[in-house]
Amino acid sequence: MTSAQQALKNHMIPLTSLAARAADIFREDANGETITRDQIVKTAMRYLETDTLLCWVPEKNDYSAEEVDEHGRRPESLREAQMRVAKNVISFLSTMVWPGIEIRPILDSESILPVSQTQATNDIIEQWIFGLQAHDLAALERGILASKSLLVAVRLVSEWSENLRHVQRPNQKKFGIEEAAEASSLEVKWQTDMWGEVEDTHDVDKEDLKRQLGSVIVLVSGVTK
Repeated sequence: MTSAQQALKNHMIPLTSLAARAADIFREDANGETITRDQIVKTAMRYLETDTLLCWVPEKNDYSAEEVDEHGRRPESLREAQMRVAKNVISFLSTMVWPGIEIRPILDSESILPVSQTQATNDIIEQWIFGLQAHDLAALERGILASKSLLVAVRLVSEWSENLRHVQRPNQKKFGIEEAAEASSLEVKWQTDMWGEVEDTHDVDKEDLKRQLGSVIVLVSGVTK
């Protein structure tokens, strides 16, 4: 930042604005109000309907990998990469966070209309979000808006929150900034790996995404000691 005016812009002070958001939620909780909680839950469930983690390209498309390398191996297609990353996140969520829950892809190869999750799935997720403590709820909202994915944000918060240690797996590598950024921008990464980045566009967006996701981790992992 180079001026006081810039210090007033939320997107330039991600951790400060996030902490202020958490404080507002905490204040409402203390007064028995749920206005902000209700708004965040409503927004989060709307993102689930078109979650970027669950939108996979069709099986046959222009991004399918047809060529093989010198060893006769076919490179991973975009759809295969999307499925691999999604299944990794879903496996954690359906085992550690919401045991037994069913989460399914929202687009199939025959339709452009999203497929809804079951009512039971929606109810479980909605109740879980509403019950989060103030700092975790604020961080989840930031993670959703940054990644365009409720599921990516939930895993990020769950892996790092001091309040959710019961779902964390000791002695295993955490789902961190790099993993969350990749999961939420997999198609962009796949395309830029193939065609290259647009200078001052893709690279800037990538670093800003990591900065936003980093603020999530800092907030939820530093509430208590």
